[in-house]
Amino acid sequence: MDLDAYVAAHLAQWQRLEELVGRRHLTGAEADELIDLYQRVSTHLSVVRSASPDPSVVAHLSSLLARARLSAGGRRSTAWSDLRGFFTTTFPAALYRLRWWWVTTALLNVAVAFGVGWYAYLHPRVWTSRMTPEQIESFVGTDFEGYYSEYAHLDFAGMVWTNNAWVAALCVATGILGLPVLYILVSNVVNVGIAGALMAYHDRTGLFFGLILPHGLLELTAVFVAAAVGLRIFWSWVSPGPRPRLESLAHEVRSAMAVVFGLAVVLFVSGVIEGFVTPSGLPTWARITIGVVAELVFVLYVFVVGRAAAARGATGDLDARDVGALVPVAG
Repeated sequence: MDLDAYVAAHLAQWQRLEELVGRRHLTGAEADELIDLYQRVSTHLSVVRSASPDPSVVAHLSSLLARARLSAGGRRSTAWSDLRGFFTTTFPAALYRLRWWWVTTALLNVAVAFGVGWYAYLHPRVWTSRMTPEQIESFVGTDFEGYYSEYAHLDFAGMVWTNNAWVAALCVATGILGLPVLYILVSNVVNVGIAGALMAYHDRTGLFFGLILPHGLLELTAVFVAAAVGLRIFWSWVSPGPRPRLESLAHEVRSAMAVVFGLAVVLFVSGVIEGFVTPSGLPTWARITIGVVAELVFVLYVFVVGRAAAARGATGDLDARDVGALVPVAG
């Protein structure tokens, strides 16, 4: 086959396909023409490969067909509207759909933390068996308070943000197994409860809550949400309901990804509060007020914005075009 003659005979079609691929919007007739040219050029590429596989021609046609395939399938672009849609629809809808999971998780963990703290307060051996008198004195006197001012504000905010984001991601990533999430939760609330009891036993209750509450309300809420999401993933394959087991699991995992990305922003806010507000010279009431306001904003975000998004049919899952075909289920 004379490759030059073959290229000359079909060059106009290749150039026309190149032109259509380069357009952002196509009319119905142009879309039909693009598909027709795509099929023709695919045949041309097959002929060139089999009869005269010139590398430059093969590479050009392969690239052209790849771009035409993307164009025929529809373009998706990331824009500010996508980001706005995530924070006004996808993320709050996922939080609202799972509200009873994370609200229940939060209430149970707070109850356990106070229970552990009360027991430790009545039985000081809980900490005296693990710490020397010098360590106890140091923790109560300087270490607990000094932890929040040991590093520069910006460095400390970044450190606690990455640490808390890691804990939240770990809760979601291990959620399919169930037990690791419970272990993370128990470890967290037991440590908080014992620390609170130790401070209260030495008449430092005001200092403890004055340092914990400004950032801890939002921070712990985010961790409880992540843990609840992980437990919901576990439950999705244990008790899938009317859906096939794998479909139920896939739905929860996709929604979990939305929650993970959204919680990164929530934990960033709590990290900023912990890095700049908690160790600041503001009065205790002012620091706690900032923490309470941040928590109220989150709750209102879920139950106002999230509820409205859920009413529009949003669940926190991907759009139907991204999910693909699903098996019909009853109920």
